[in-house]
Amino acid sequence: MVKWSDLMAEFDRWEEEGKVATLWWRDDDAVAPTARLRRLLSIAPAIPLSLAVIPMAAERELAEWLGRCPRSAPNASVHVLQHGWRHLNHARVGKKSEFPVDRPSAEVMFDLAAARERLDALFGVRALPVLVPPWNRFDNSFLVLLPRCGLTAISRVRPRSAAPLLRVSEVNIHVDLVAWKGSRGFVGEEAALRGVVEHLRARRLRTVCADEPTGILTHHLLQDEAAEAFLDRLIATTTAHPAARWLNAAEVFAPASAATA
Repeated sequence: MVKWSDLMAEFDRWEEEGKVATLWWRDDDAVAPTARLRRLLSIAPAIPLSLAVIPMAAERELAEWLGRCPRSAPNASVHVLQHGWRHLNHARVGKKSEFPVDRPSAEVMFDLAAARERLDALFGVRALPVLVPPWNRFDNSFLVLLPRCGLTAISRVRPRSAAPLLRVSEVNIHVDLVAWKGSRGFVGEEAALRGVVEHLRARRLRTVCADEPTGILTHHLLQDEAAEAFLDRLIATTTAHPAARWLNAAEVFAPASAATA
């Protein structure tokens, strides 16, 4: 059974090797400044957050609220990532996907470009050229379309492939705090801790890409008190250790950001 002491021990090993274990936080499905989203940002005012916003449904009030939202540390930024276009399922069979392999490329390009334009108009420089496909599904055959639509990076789930993507950066999430196959509540402390420790260890041992920061995924609309308690303790543990550092999205997707500068 994985315990909090195991996480501290893993950070200690990173420190012994003269390395810093990087992490990043992505929250999906934002469209408006709801009470749940306000609560999420209040949990960790000193930690940077990447909001995957659904472009078609995004409200101007969200952009205005983020513009007024104070954070307690200079690095505690909130960036916006592109969460598909409408978050609609276009898959005729199988698992849900807004961009299934059999969808016409022209339709995919239209959606991606329209979403990019809307987020730029609403959020300005806060919106990074990063696609977060709904349900974390985006067929690799469409990757060639991303640069044509103003996108230079993608974020899905699980450790990224060692093979470089075609003109596209990829930084994924590795620990989802929602139990999608169960109650849709918190996945549980042991399961969440195991995911964090195992990815950190795999990075240190280089059995996965060592440079990909460990990604934590939340969904503020589904978050319960147990998930909040886990986040509280995770953030307290990481910020107290010299070998752990949270990255903001501009750092996570630095090649993507630089490509559009």
